[in-house]
Amino acid sequence: MAGSGPADSPVPGQRRRAVGEPTPEDRGGEPPFLDLARLEARAGERLPEDVFDYYAGGAATETTLTEAPAAWRSWRLRPRVLRGITSVDLATSVLGSAVRTPIGVAPWAYQGMAHPEGELATARGAAAAGALMTVSTSATQTLEEVAEAAAGAPAWFQLYRLHSERHTDDLARRAGDAGYRALVLTVDLPLLGRRHRDLRHDFALPADLRMANHPPEDGDRPGLRDLATATWTFDSIARYGELSGLPVVVKGVLRDDDAVRCVEAGASAVWVSTHGGRQVDPAVASAHALPEVVAAVGDQVEVYADGGIRTGSDALVALALGATAVFVGRPTIWGLATGGSDGVSRVLTALGEELAHTMALCGLDDVRSVPRDTVTAAR
Repeated sequence: MAGSGPADSPVPGQRRRAVGEPTPEDRGGEPPFLDLARLEARAGERLPEDVFDYYAGGAATETTLTEAPAAWRSWRLRPRVLRGITSVDLATSVLGSAVRTPIGVAPWAYQGMAHPEGELATARGAAAAGALMTVSTSATQTLEEVAEAAAGAPAWFQLYRLHSERHTDDLARRAGDAGYRALVLTVDLPLLGRRHRDLRHDFALPADLRMANHPPEDGDRPGLRDLATATWTFDSIARYGELSGLPVVVKGVLRDDDAVRCVEAGASAVWVSTHGGRQVDPAVASAHALPEVVAAVGDQVEVYADGGIRTGSDALVALALGATAVFVGRPTIWGLATGGSDGVSRVLTALGEELAHTMALCGLDDVRSVPRDTVTAAR
């Protein structure tokens, strides 16, 4: 992102619109900024009600879901001035994989409900934006098919223990063989949260889709209430790292003591997450748990965060609090539902542009070195 431009331009390098010139919205197009509320509303118009509620909903009272975005806004930026910033570098490294943006795609199940190409489209969109994608165990395409859709682009595979140990072991080995860069153990789902919207609809996967990574004996379209889970333990970290031959990221950590034990058990990274507000409710927000986790593990491992990140400034807050990268789920789903792979790419690119713009305003030029004193708690 250029750090200099016309003096009267509100954004460095942005062309001023001539008086009377129609805006993209006037012409029936998208607004010249990322309007996630509008994008979500458009997705709601396109998707069946039960599908939209599956993506949009949370657990129980949905307090965790509702509070997540506001929690990032409970921090305030402390901009630096007179730093002579002429460009902002968003490129970074995540567990050794080079990416063009620190904003990646969180795992999300059943993406074939949002778009005919499902996870394949998301993979292509993420690759186009230079972002890392995390592929869910409960995808509607096999892990191999998703890896092939954006061959060469960095991707992680998220692993559930929804099946027999034999099948879970097989998935871990397949992820390593397919070229995934890390194995993400989601540990905050010993059983499913009580997702009232899904229960009200008696939600089940549509008849024309498959749970591609699930064994045939699970059935093609189980309802969520039918999916029993097995429990991870700290011993699982080393075991599945060895089986897959991949570094292990532990996703769903909200406590400092758990983070320390994950590192001691062999985790290569810790991911602060509330599972999109779909598990424990009400739970501490990721934006409030992140500093505690970062302080506990220090520089031993990388730390990531998700949960309510909706703007570039949210991402900057997370980076200032010690995250190496952040991940978004629902924003990419709304992009997928409304625009396929291009929609995913537009969302991720726009979030990156917002991040770069906010960094320039704060006198920062590199996402790899955002000082902690860039943020302070709101008073």
